[in-house]
Amino acid sequence: MTQAVDVVVIGGGQAGLAAGYHLRRLGLDFVILDAQPSPGGAWQHTWDSLHLFSPAAFSSLPGRLMPPQPGETYPDAAHVVDYLTDYEQRYELPVHRPVRVAGVHRDGALLRVETDSGTWRGRAAISATGTWSRPFVPAVPGRTAFQGTQLHTVEYAGPRDFAGPGVPPGRSPRGRVIVVGGGNSGAQIAADLAYDTDLTWVTLREPRYLADDIDGRALFDHATARRRALDEGRTDTGGVASRGDIVAVPPVREARDAGLLKAQPMFTRLTRTGVEWADGTATGADAIIWCTGFRPALSHLAPLGLRGPGRHIPTAGTRAIGEPRLHLLGYGDWTGPASATLIGVGRPAREAARAIAESLR
Repeated sequence: MTQAVDVVVIGGGQAGLAAGYHLRRLGLDFVILDAQPSPGGAWQHTWDSLHLFSPAAFSSLPGRLMPPQPGETYPDAAHVVDYLTDYEQRYELPVHRPVRVAGVHRDGALLRVETDSGTWRGRAAISATGTWSRPFVPAVPGRTAFQGTQLHTVEYAGPRDFAGPGVPPGRSPRGRVIVVGGGNSGAQIAADLAYDTDLTWVTLREPRYLADDIDGRALFDHATARRRALDEGRTDTGGVASRGDIVAVPPVREARDAGLLKAQPMFTRLTRTGVEWADGTATGADAIIWCTGFRPALSHLAPLGLRGPGRHIPTAGTRAIGEPRLHLLGYGDWTGPASATLIGVGRPAREAARAIAESLR
């Protein structure tokens, strides 16, 4: 089965939906292909206690404010899933799921998108697959020797998996857990585990907390101002990221202020029973949780041969320099200021949709 449209959007999470909103407003014929079996993107797979950095009104996609969650200043992930589900339905976005894209190919004047349920041809395409499906774990010596449990952020659910009756006989009733990573995920998961486990938090450098009054609203404003300065040729101030790595959301702030978040430097290797530092100090562990980030999920674009130095496909705005019919959306600042956030993805989605509409004319 082969079908043709103006634009094929790959990915039905927040970036794909924002793109669909603007494509619909411009009157383009498009389809959104989503590998997930249900709406909500990566938000439906996060850990139980995860909350947004910003209030609902400042965490919205274009066209519709996220409603507040009763009793919560910062909505939880389940509320975001409900919002994205409603958003998709409200704007009658043509999402097809579950559809897994195998590859995007040049096909004369069109781009051919091969999937596990047929072929789509488009005059343009938007890749909005995010990073959640590509967790990164560093190559630390001894990783295969460790006999405990190893998880990445994507597999973490909550403290119940590491404490109480579920701990194997002969081990501490408070599971010994090592959390690796000094970013927001590492800090939030460490705070989540601090009360119910024997926690060791390991970071490459001393944790850098942003001021307690900084949340997602300020992060977006700083990212936008920085991009504007760079576009105008002014000096790069580094934005808010130069001031810290961790947003002090309430659970993190509470654990930090209670003295429960004391980071240790990065260990040099894993052993059969735990980890070891350069000075020979060792710590036993039942589980290690790698909060070590993600890589862009771009394997479906490999047939186009667009990879540049490092991990990124070179872009001008959202447009791929090596294939102007392709736009990349929602992977980070290199595809638009704060474009991997709910509030930040709207503007680059609008720019991508407008650029495509102009090119198709």
